[in-house]
Amino acid sequence: MAFLLSAGNVDDCTEAVPLLKLLPSLKDCDILADKAYGTKEIRTYLHEQSARYTILPKVNTKQPWLFDKETYKRRNVIERFFNRLKEFRRAETRYDKRDDSFLAFVMVAAICVAFSILHI
Repeated sequence: MAFLLSAGNVDDCTEAVPLLKLLPSLKDCDILADKAYGTKEIRTYLHEQSARYTILPKVNTKQPWLFDKETYKRRNVIERFFNRLKEFRRAETRYDKRDDSFLAFVMVAAICVAFSILHI
């Protein structure tokens, strides 16, 4: 798992490739993402890393690509994870003024959510 903290006014898709570069290897991975991450830059990077992607093309895409609808449905697991993170009021409302303090709390909250999901 990797985290990358960006400014609130930055599009998430512009930070996707730098975040993916933090991961050790993407070879033979299947990246699930929503249509906002279907940019050519992201798809090209994933292809260069020998990774597959399951990303729904936007409606206005001139050359839509094929994707596995059944695999795409499993993306809801990730959505539920982030919704659980938002239950931590301190993370959702960003009470922390410093980036390092905020990121540390998000990591702690993510660990708590992961443990509650795994029932450890």
